[in-house]
Amino acid sequence: MGIHRRHLLGATAGLLGCSTLPAWAQAGRYPSRPITFVVPFAPGGAVDISGRAMADRLTKVLGQPIVVENRAGAAGAIGTTYVAKAPPDGYTLVVTSQSTHVVNPAVSPNLSYHAESDFAPITLIDRLANVLLVNASLPVKTFDEFVAFARAHPNKWNYASSGPGSVAHISMELIKARLGLAVEHVPYKGAGPALTDLLSGTVQMTWNNLTSNLTNIVNGKLRALAVAAPQRIPQLPSVPTFDELKLPELNLTSWTGLAAPAGTPPAIVSRLYEAMRTVLTDPATKTAWEARGAILPQAITPAQYKQEISERIEFFRSTIKKHKIVLE
Repeated sequence: MGIHRRHLLGATAGLLGCSTLPAWAQAGRYPSRPITFVVPFAPGGAVDISGRAMADRLTKVLGQPIVVENRAGAAGAIGTTYVAKAPPDGYTLVVTSQSTHVVNPAVSPNLSYHAESDFAPITLIDRLANVLLVNASLPVKTFDEFVAFARAHPNKWNYASSGPGSVAHISMELIKARLGLAVEHVPYKGAGPALTDLLSGTVQMTWNNLTSNLTNIVNGKLRALAVAAPQRIPQLPSVPTFDELKLPELNLTSWTGLAAPAGTPPAIVSRLYEAMRTVLTDPATKTAWEARGAILPQAITPAQYKQEISERIEFFRSTIKKHKIVLE
């Protein structure tokens, strides 16, 4: 083969290689096109709000548009499974939640994705305080009054959840088991319908995140009796945490975060992590997060995020078993 022909074939191979670079080789110029955030729930909920807040700010840091796509259904499993099967190139990411990556794996043995092996966790977007809420018409204003009234009137009240096996369901059953309360469970197909009936008085109480309920609390339609948070919430300074109420196992915040499909190059995961930390250390982000009742997370690396997911899955599994919680 002549030297000129060899050079020509070499140059042609080089051009073809550039157009078909594997994901690891493309990481150095990531991102070079728009990114999709898949929110596995309907628009307007806490996960959707958190995902859009991060997408807006991350767009400016990464220099590429971020499109938010809602793929709701099956308690978040539809959208989450979609991302698990997406190309691991950093352009399709899932907005994770405790529902999709902790509770679903803990209660559903036949889940269509594996929370611990099908994803490359990146980091948290925020932590969300959970709140024990009652309709404001109920004759209780504190957690102690709630417990006393429930004990004095067994089976008089019921509580709403977003469905069997949800965070609300497990948390309320844990309250019942720890305090010996008789309160009936009314499952709904989502937090929205549950909130509607709570506001109307059809059901008397629920467990939900602060972000979705802050306005109704401030307006006096709902009453917060206790919060699951590291310390008291600035917007609710008179409401104690579950730690203060000697129920530390209930003092777990929920969270939202970001994850890529398993196999995504470490360089891309690192790029996303650093970009998210840039957003989260911006003072303007802290102000925006606090305004919606979210807690700005401390730095948590991809490895630490993966470990937290595993630990919480085990916590919920053992809690369900220990307290014989029935997931009807």
